[in-house]
Amino acid sequence: MFEKLFPKTIDNQYRGSAIAKWLFVVITIHAVGRSLTHMFLPDGGAQSIATIPLDAFSPSAASVIVGLFAYWGLSQLLFGLVFVLVLWRYQSLIPLMWVFMFIEYTGRLLIGGFYKPFEIVGTAPGAVLNHVFPVLALIMLVLSLRENKQ
Repeated sequence: MFEKLFPKTIDNQYRGSAIAKWLFVVITIHAVGRSLTHMFLPDGGAQSIATIPLDAFSPSAASVIVGLFAYWGLSQLLFGLVFVLVLWRYQSLIPLMWVFMFIEYTGRLLIGGFYKPFEIVGTAPGAVLNHVFPVLALIMLVLSLRENKQ
């Protein structure tokens, strides 16, 4: 298992379950789209998607939140581009990418849900995904580590 997570030779040969690869493709598209949304929407998606009540804050505080969402979008874009690179040239790293996604979404759940929650006025799509995705990522990790029978 360790060799499949950290292959000595990184190549474009994916050996795991097809569903784990194709879901990784969908998540890659979503990751790039989400990052661009945070970077280019006027509110960075903070109020329009995440339901953070920007209009309840002072203009300067709202501006800081929008700016942080744009910075976060840039970080997400870099992660998404790594995913694109893995799909294009280094598919043997797909299992490791599932580990990274598990860590990211578990961290989001722990930080945003328990350690540093913030006020929202609705249920953001990401908040729901934060609860589902760690389990999904673990399942996809297991499937990506299993040898494809073909």
